[in-house]
Amino acid sequence: MGTLPSRGVSVQPLIRAATLDGYLELATALGLDGPALLAQVGLALADLQDPTSWLPAKRAVRLLDLSAKLSARPDFAVLLGDRRRLATLGPISIAVREEPDLRHVLQVLTDHVVTYNEALRMHLDESEGTATVRLWLELGVPAPLWQATTFAVAALNGVIRAGADDAWRPLGAHFPYSAPADVSAYRNAFGPGVHFDQPFAGLTLRTRDLANPNRLSDPLLRPYARQFLETAVARRGPSVTTRVTELVELLLISGHCSLTAVAKALQVDPRTLRRHLAAEGTTFTAIVDDTRAAMAERHLGSGGQPLTEIAYLLGFDTPAAFSRWFKHRFGMTARDWRKVSRG
Repeated sequence: MGTLPSRGVSVQPLIRAATLDGYLELATALGLDGPALLAQVGLALADLQDPTSWLPAKRAVRLLDLSAKLSARPDFAVLLGDRRRLATLGPISIAVREEPDLRHVLQVLTDHVVTYNEALRMHLDESEGTATVRLWLELGVPAPLWQATTFAVAALNGVIRAGADDAWRPLGAHFPYSAPADVSAYRNAFGPGVHFDQPFAGLTLRTRDLANPNRLSDPLLRPYARQFLETAVARRGPSVTTRVTELVELLLISGHCSLTAVAKALQVDPRTLRRHLAAEGTTFTAIVDDTRAAMAERHLGSGGQPLTEIAYLLGFDTPAAFSRWFKHRFGMTARDWRKVSRG
């Protein structure tokens, strides 16, 4: 599962309405006017009535941020995450329920994340007995992300716990912001290993936990669940654009990103690679630009990396070059983007 996920599906990423399952009940319990808040961010009650419908992700992100502020509950997203059910994942919940162990559950979630949340990205790393699941959001526009990111971590934690032993807790839950005054909801959800001011959002667990059996799984139903998944999602192999995007991200960080280097890694000549990309409606330059945009959004939205460091991670020779590119790409400075993303 070391493959980085491909980029967004829609110009404006969408999420399933089922993602907000339980929102109205929690809002009412905390004294909020849920319908009024939905209207304030451009949503309506009718938008939540059909769990299979799709909503603009940026509106849901703003809804969570606004709800946390007006209720004076920085742990709003954690409380909402506790109300999530496996079915809110949509069609892939059937496959997730029948996967034999945690490793396969995470594989399905990562491979098919766009079937329930086009803005969400997931990546699993394993090193020295520890598995780390990193989560981040790519909206393409500045938005206060902390509540939405926390909600994604809480939802993942809930999916894992649904198939694990009742006593299971992650080794650590990590959040890229300072701890609120009251962390009891965090500890109830994630256990004692809650860490703030981290460079990423996500969960760490013992690598051996990946072999934990899924208690929801029925081996006799597993073949049917996978057949359903393949039919419902129409899974295909990675496109040339996807493979180039993955390599560009790796090479940007190394400082050796070029069409020639990517073509060599794919064992084709540069002219052939250009032709394949043109057949998919894109160019190498466009992929580099889009990859930089996604990486910039990820790094600006989590942790406190200096802008100079981010500039070099994106393959720019100087911070000034990064600043000019960012302003041209997003219409605002990277510093202003970071302020908005932190609410």
